[in-house]
Amino acid sequence: MSDVTRLNVFKTYKLYVGGKFPRSESGRVYEVTDSKGKWLANAPLSSRKDARDAVVAARKAFGGWSGATAYNRGQILYRIAEMLEGRRDQFVREVGEAEGLSKSKAGAVVDAAIDRWVWYAGWTDKIGQVVGGANPVAGPFFNLSTPEPTGVVTVVAPQDSSFLGLVSVIAPVIATGNTAVVIASEKSPLPALSLGEVLATSDLPGGVVNILSGKAAEMGPHLAAHQDVNAIDLAGADAALAKDLEVAAADNLKRVLRPQPVDDWAADPGTKRMTAFLETKTVWHPTGSLGASGSSY
Repeated sequence: MSDVTRLNVFKTYKLYVGGKFPRSESGRVYEVTDSKGKWLANAPLSSRKDARDAVVAARKAFGGWSGATAYNRGQILYRIAEMLEGRRDQFVREVGEAEGLSKSKAGAVVDAAIDRWVWYAGWTDKIGQVVGGANPVAGPFFNLSTPEPTGVVTVVAPQDSSFLGLVSVIAPVIATGNTAVVIASEKSPLPALSLGEVLATSDLPGGVVNILSGKAAEMGPHLAAHQDVNAIDLAGADAALAKDLEVAAADNLKRVLRPQPVDDWAADPGTKRMTAFLETKTVWHPTGSLGASGSSY
C-alpha cells in the first residue's frame, strides 16, 4: 500500500432551487469561516436572477403542496426529521463550526431542530381546528371559517442561529401549505445549504423550499418587491433592512412578519408563525328544510 497521504475531498456547497442544486447564476462565491476565522468553504453568492428563479420554482410548487392533504404534509415533515436524524453527526459538526459551539452544545441544538420538525409535523392536520370552525349567525345558515395558505413566502433566516433558528422559521411556513424562498444566514450558510440535501431526499416536492446563500441586503429588496411573492418573514433582517423591505413589500400588500426578538430558539414556539401566513376563508351555506315537520340540518 502506498504511503502517500490521501487528499481530502472538499464538499462543494450549492444552492437548492426547484429541487435541484445549481451554482449561482452569477458564478460568484464568498468565503465562509468558522467562529475563529478559519476557512470552511466557498458558498454561492446568489444573485437577483437566482432569487427570481427561486420564486418561479416556489410558485410552480404551490398548487400541488397547498392541495396536498394536511396529513400528507405531516408525513413529509416527519420524514425530514428522520433523514436529519440519520445525518446528525454532519450537522453537529457544521453547527459547531458555524456557531462556535462545543460538540455537546451543537448536538443539543441539532436535536432541538430535529424535534422542531416533528413538532410541526404534528400540527399540520390540527392547526385548522384551532384557527377555523363554525361561526354562530342569526339566520338559517351554516357559516364556516377555514384557514388557507397565503402563497409564496420569502424568509430572511436568523443570522446567529444557523440551524435551529432556520428550521424554526421554515417549518411553520411549509407546514401550513405555503412554499418558501429562504435567504440563509450570510455568515453561517453551510447548515442551511446542507439542509437542502436532506429536503431533496425527504419526499418534499421540488420547489416547496428553495434555499439561497449570500447577502440579504442584496436579494431582499428584489424579493420584497416581487409581485409573485405573497408574504415575507423578516426574522433575520436588522432594523434598517427590515424597514426597507417592509416598505417594498407594501407595493402588492404582502403579509409581513416583523422581526421578533427571540432569546431562546429552543423554547416552545407556539402557533404564531403558522398563523402569520394563513388566510381565512369564510363560507355561508343555507340550512334547508327536510320536510313537512320543519326539521332542518
